[in-house]
Amino acid sequence: MTGTSKALMRRVHDQRFATRYFVGSGIDIGCGSDPIAQYHEQFPLITSVKSWDLPDGDAQYLATIPDASLDFAHSSHSLEHMVDPRIALINWLRVLRPGGHLIVMIPDEDLYEQGQFPSTYNDDHKWTFTIHKSTSWSSRSINLMQLLSEFSLQAQTLKLELLDATYRYQLNRFDQTLTPVAECGIEFVMRKLTSEELKKRGRYSSIEHF
Repeated sequence: MTGTSKALMRRVHDQRFATRYFVGSGIDIGCGSDPIAQYHEQFPLITSVKSWDLPDGDAQYLATIPDASLDFAHSSHSLEHMVDPRIALINWLRVLRPGGHLIVMIPDEDLYEQGQFPSTYNDDHKWTFTIHKSTSWSSRSINLMQLLSEFSLQAQTLKLELLDATYRYQLNRFDQTLTPVAECGIEFVMRKLTSEELKKRGRYSSIEHF
């Protein structure tokens, strides 16, 4: 799954990625052979980006990355592999400076898993994800609206989108990410709150350093 490459043209046509999200120094979590760094021309405000993969350590913790040291963190299809996605998000936000952005893509359970779990198409998937629905067919489903709301005192969710513009609903069941176009996913963007924003929320003195 080359999620970063498939997302390129969509992101190029959304100026927020080049002017706000991919700015400064960052980390690309679980990038594999499809790193965001290969598209530096499209995101010229990136000054540096560390590609983080298995040899670098557990992506759930980013243990060697200091707190508040990066301007952005990007992850394309890694969160579904984490043992505990909540702990992963805590640490992915931890490494961001105040005002920094977290950009994440994950598979949508209906577009990718298509009603079966454990996954037919990737046996290392530990969770399925949906933006929101009252019930799910998956016993390992994570409701993103609920999950992201748990971080509302540390980060603002700026974007939450189902990536189905290139999905062909009329086709029989198969892994559409094997085609050149289908993303079959969800993308969300969070911005870590600044100290001033935390103060305005009346929570600054009681929230641990994040």
